[in-house]
Amino acid sequence: MDHIQRIREEEKRYHESCYENYRLFEEGSWLHKPVKTVIDSFCMLSQNEKIKVLDLGSGVGRNSIPIAQNMVDREGDVVCVDILESALQKLKQYSKQYGVENKIKAIQSDIGTYSMGTNEYDFIVAVSCLEHVDSEQTLDNVLSRIEAATKGNGINCLIVNSELEEIDMQTNENLNPLIEVNLSTTEMLNKLQQAYYGWKLLQSTIKPLSFQINRDNKAVLLKTNAVTYVVQKQ
Repeated sequence: MDHIQRIREEEKRYHESCYENYRLFEEGSWLHKPVKTVIDSFCMLSQNEKIKVLDLGSGVGRNSIPIAQNMVDREGDVVCVDILESALQKLKQYSKQYGVENKIKAIQSDIGTYSMGTNEYDFIVAVSCLEHVDSEQTLDNVLSRIEAATKGNGINCLIVNSELEEIDMQTNENLNPLIEVNLSTTEMLNKLQQAYYGWKLLQSTIKPLSFQINRDNKAVLLKTNAVTYVVQKQ
């Protein structure tokens, strides 16, 4: 198994465990509520009578279902792309449970190769998934495709991890982080600024985060600088 395969197997194991053990919008995990910045950014398009949304790395619908609930009186849909079939199956179940199945379109794909089209979407969101493409070059290509797929006055809301560290909580040993693209925070910000040159910057923040995860039955402290970047196409 090569390095990328190992990372993806571990991420699959982690996410599927979370999806099985915690229900959407119930307290106890990061699934208990949508990302506030995502919802606030989406609401900036509240005047649009017809809206099309792309949620990259959608998972089970943490953000896409609340967005769809905000669209019940408007035309349009939420295209949800995720590499895990198990996540999309639960997304379909939750979308029925929350009465938005007619707004959700689930697509299984690696976002690194997913074709987004041109001038297709009013709102594109990508939370903690862009760093999971297979290379820095692929990240550049995906950012270019996101930019091209956004309509005029459309908004992109990205949250990307940078400077990720993993530390064995028993031995305090620094481990090799299981992440495909692990850039410095400065490098990530520069990449985003270059990709969105000419766009209107609505928000740019860096938030240090740390939380415990499980790797091979070991408690591991994961530390990262989460970069939030919200921009509007002019």
